[in-house]
Formats: sequence, structure tokens, C-alpha cells
Amino acid sequence: MTATLPVHVESEIFYPSADGQPVAETYDHLYALLTTLEVLKQYLANRQATVLGNQFLYYAQGFPKLRVAPDVMVIFDVAPGGRDNYKIWEEGQVPTVIFEMTSFGTKGQDEIFKKTLYEQLGVKEYWLFDPKGEWVKQQLRGYRLRGEIYEPIQDGRSEPLQLRLVIEGKLIGFYREDTGKKLLIPDELAEALGQEVLARQQAEEVAELQIEQLKARLRSPLGLAQPSLNVDPDNIQ
Repeated sequence: MTATLPVHVESEIFYPSADGQPVAETYDHLYALLTTLEVLKQYLANRQATVLGNQFLYYAQGFPKLRVAPDVMVIFDVAPGGRDNYKIWEEGQVPTVIFEMTSFGTKGQDEIFKKTLYEQLGVKEYWLFDPKGEWVKQQLRGYRLRGEIYEPIQDGRSEPLQLRLVIEGKLIGFYREDTGKKLLIPDELAEALGQEVLARQQAEEVAELQIEQLKARLRSPLGLAQPSLNVDPDNIQ
């Protein structure tokens, strides 16, 4: 009798959403990751897209060990919102742009394995950001898919995102190509909101003062406008 191996259906395969490993090596890497994630989430809030951070990307159905956890990935033409993990065959879309917060310790993984994998998967843009400048001297390095091969990005802009990328200390600054305006990071958003609230309060205080002054004038006979007699002094007898 020939032994028959059990057939495993897809529903029986477990795809973990965590591996117990730290999100990032250092505070600088973590801050860059979270800031990039939040800025792009706000930017794409009204689009048919999602932005995920440090979550497993499964790229081979039936093989849960074939996975990678991009620091930040942007996927277009999918339902907005978060996921515990991302399975390409379920969503029907490959990530469009991926950011890795790299370091000297992850150089080989980021520059060789992940670059090759993302190239083969068809990820349109791959960005390496080195907040400490440990091995990427200019801190930011990008690749854009041309055909089936990655080519270095020379113009400092993301075509799919329509954003210009600028190094600002240990963070990436994102600027809209249509307006030139910067996408504010959470700290800048909080400061801008505070200034807006303060300006509104000051405007309300000025308006209230003007109303009170007008009320006072209306209550006082001296505040009422007197009719003009238009008398010519030369005609006075």
C-alpha cells in the first residue's frame, strides 16, 4: 500500500504577525520609522491605499517562512486601514514603495537580500535611509524599477508618491511636488495646531472687545452720530 501524505489546505497554514524581535535597532531608527509612517498615512488618508510599518509581508502562498518585514511600505489600490500582516496573494497588489531604516548592522540584508527580493517582486521604488550615516554617507539612497531592474534614483523624488525627499537631520522631509509644501511631522502638526488655536482665541477676544465697545457707544448719547448742519460760517449774519 502506498502511503498518502495529508493535504494541507490554506486555512490550516498559520502566518504569524510577530516574531518577538525589536522594531528597530536604536531610538533614531525607531523615530525615523514612526515619523515616516505617520507622515505618509496622513498624506494618503483620502486615497485608496494603505501604509504599514514593520509588519510581515508574505510573498509566497503556502510558505509562511518566506516573509520580510519592511520598515514602511505603501500599497496602492487596496482598502485603506491597518493589517496584522500583508499577504500579496490575498490583497492582489505588491507594495509600491518601501522604506528601510538601515544601519551598518543591517547593510547586507538591506542592500543585497531585500533589494533583490523587492526587485523581483516588482516594488516600484526602494529607499534606504541611514539616520546615523553609518554606511550611506548621504543618508538616503533610492532605487527605481526600470523594466525589471533597479536603477539608482538621482533626482531625489518619489514618482509614485509625487513627493520630493530631503534629508532633515535624522529624518526624511517630504515635500509635495504640486504645491511645494512640506508634509508636517507629528511634532510640527501639534505646533501648527497650537498656533492656529491661539490665533483663533486672539481673534475671538478682539471680536468680543469690538462688540463690547460698540455696545457701549450705542448706550451712550455721546456715542451716537450727530446730524451735520452743513453751515457756512461766511453766511452767518
